[in-house]
Amino acid sequence: MKKTNGNYVIDDFKPSKLEKDPVTGNYKDVAARVRELYSQNCFMMDFFHINIDEIRCGSCQVSLLIEHDKHSNHRNVVHGGVLTALADAVLGVTGASVGEKVITVSFSMNFIRNIEFGDTARVISQIKSYNPKSMIIEAEMYDSKDRLMATLSTTMFNVGRFEGIPVKW
Repeated sequence: MKKTNGNYVIDDFKPSKLEKDPVTGNYKDVAARVRELYSQNCFMMDFFHINIDEIRCGSCQVSLLIEHDKHSNHRNVVHGGVLTALADAVLGVTGASVGEKVITVSFSMNFIRNIEFGDTARVISQIKSYNPKSMIIEAEMYDSKDRLMATLSTTMFNVGRFEGIPVKW
């Protein structure tokens, strides 16, 4: 169901060219379908340049190359909002990995250390609790030396389903 929001259509995803299983109607390559959906996310892909590194059922990894001219604050260190946006990006992809369209209800992030410019931050997520109305996702953020940078705990509200993506695969 498409809903309008002013001049924009919510959930107006382009049709997929990926192959579906003729029996189940599910995509044969679920990870590819999730990538395809998020390739249309202009904030993640065009503005922020977040990479979706890995997608598994109920889990994923995203990363971002930290650049001084884009991600520094007035103190000449990486802005915490950049790391928060990266952490938030993992949530939607994680929800989509089980076919859910999600919105953030609560978000708690504990910062442990910052990251150097030129390094890559990565966030690894895992669904810890899931029911038809909501899910709890936990994640950890690391630098390229596998040093823990932050932990994340969120509650997501499930607002709909992505057609062709099963809960388990």
